[in-house]
Amino acid sequence: MEEINLQLLLFLLCAGFLAAFVDSVVGGGGLIAIPALLFAGLPPAMALGTNKLASSMSSLTSTISFMRAGKIHFGMVKMLIPLSLIGSLSGAFIMRQVPSDFLKPLIILLLLLVTLYTFFKKNWGAESTYTGMTLKKGLLIALAALVIGFYDGFFGAGTGSFLMFSFLTLGFNFVEAAGNAKVLNFASNFAAVVMFVYLDAINYAYGLPMGVAMVLGALLGSKLAISKGTSYVKALFVSVSILMISKQCWDYFSV
Repeated sequence: MEEINLQLLLFLLCAGFLAAFVDSVVGGGGLIAIPALLFAGLPPAMALGTNKLASSMSSLTSTISFMRAGKIHFGMVKMLIPLSLIGSLSGAFIMRQVPSDFLKPLIILLLLLVTLYTFFKKNWGAESTYTGMTLKKGLLIALAALVIGFYDGFFGAGTGSFLMFSFLTLGFNFVEAAGNAKVLNFASNFAAVVMFVYLDAINYAYGLPMGVAMVLGALLGSKLAISKGTSYVKALFVSVSILMISKQCWDYFSV
């Protein structure tokens, strides 16, 4: 068994808590957790796998919190979970075969469009206007679950934002969109963990303690989101999206 650096572990626990606090509501926790794991000396694929293990614990915690508050539309999301699982398993497997760098310009553009649309559409997501599912809406959200699940397993940055945006377009408010998104986020995280276990790309000595810290961060983050409501979630959504755009631009143009 490898020797654990306690100072480094403490750093990862703090990073995990902060990452899960943000991720529990709008996603984007990987912006904090993955660089922290890379700083700990893990190879990129191992850092991704270890983060998926810890973040799956976090996303399960958030899912339970939103479920208890009645903010999840289970009639819909239970039909989408298999698509998210299939997409994520495929993405995590292909990630080992194909470099993901070619996705970065597209992801920057998509995140920018999502953020600008959300920012300038002032009352969007303030109240729930969802009245039911049509065939067109069902096909679109099914496609979104499959594609975003694949993307989460393959690359991952911005998954929470894309999932929330998808549910917002159906008429859910920001808190409900966050709750629905967390269910699919947990499904895709879990599927990716299964694949990373198969590929032996998880550091359990760091991943499990970090996961415990993430559970605590997720409990606090989701509790605040549910109690403070849509304005808080929207502000956090836009802020994290801007940070993700900045990070992706920095990575892309500094190469």
